[in-house]
Amino acid sequence: MYVKLGRTGIRVKKLGFGGIPIQRVEEAQAIDVVRYAVEKGIDFIDTSRAYTNSEERIGIALKQADKPVVLASKSMERTADGIRRDLEVSREKLQKDFIDIYQCHFVKEEDYFRIISPGGALEGLRKAKEQGEVGFIGISSHSLLLLDRIIEDGFFDTVMVCFSFLEPDARERVIPHAISKNIGVIAMKPLSGGVIDRPKPALKYAFSQEGVLVLCGVESRELFDEDWAVYQGSRRLDEEDRRIIEETREAYGKKFCHRCDYCQPCTEGINIQGILGIRSQVKRMGTGILANPSQRTNIEKARNCSECGECMTRCPYDLPIPDLIKENLRYVDDVIARKPVGE
Repeated sequence: MYVKLGRTGIRVKKLGFGGIPIQRVEEAQAIDVVRYAVEKGIDFIDTSRAYTNSEERIGIALKQADKPVVLASKSMERTADGIRRDLEVSREKLQKDFIDIYQCHFVKEEDYFRIISPGGALEGLRKAKEQGEVGFIGISSHSLLLLDRIIEDGFFDTVMVCFSFLEPDARERVIPHAISKNIGVIAMKPLSGGVIDRPKPALKYAFSQEGVLVLCGVESRELFDEDWAVYQGSRRLDEEDRRIIEETREAYGKKFCHRCDYCQPCTEGINIQGILGIRSQVKRMGTGILANPSQRTNIEKARNCSECGECMTRCPYDLPIPDLIKENLRYVDDVIARKPVGE
């Protein structure tokens, strides 16, 4: 399965490698999984300046793998000078003179006008393109309404949009609109940031959308092999896949943590995604996970949440984070009351 990214002319496999999860593991493991994925056949990798050590780890891995890949990165700078500085850092960390696609990252309505105005990030990236530092200019946003406008304006070569069976709305307007304008579409979060714990139905669903490159980040060879097996198999959803999709939709609706970490840092030191994702952790690994020292520490920190609301101002999904923290703490207390952890 291959996909062409609109007017860029870039043709790559429909499964791309996302650079978020490799931040969370030891460097050697991160480098190993990137190298392994490339050697297996991955030919598109996306990362960002915002992903802490991700660019550096990918740069080392690509040196070791020594196979050609299409490379994309992103910056949250909104000015021409700022994004040029970030681009220089990206090139250094990735150990590349040229980056195929450089994107304006996590763009909100209030950012967009700054980006496209004189002195904005778009101007900076156009100059970088003229100077042979980047091939194409992209943009990512969590707002479908804004993406629709961005596509209509036509300043960007690619758009990155959230798309999964829990967040399917992009297929109604944004994706077909972009394809009609010959703009490349990159789908992020096909597993909704890890909320969906069954990659097979999730990736099949995403792969079934024509004209879309699907990014999926992993932190181990085993998880990559699961995704790769789905990529190599049939896209058709079977009865079991449909059952899992419906059960997951019923369980989560649209109010769930996407594990993007944009809400961090917490003023109380709470690992917010760790608390909001605790149900799926217990489901996957059993109640013993609650006995983990770091988990216990985080739970106690969460009990002291001051409800300052700073996290909510940064959440792209407008989640009521303090309320969800309380809800998950009640779940933890209920689990412990029914079955003491570790038993």
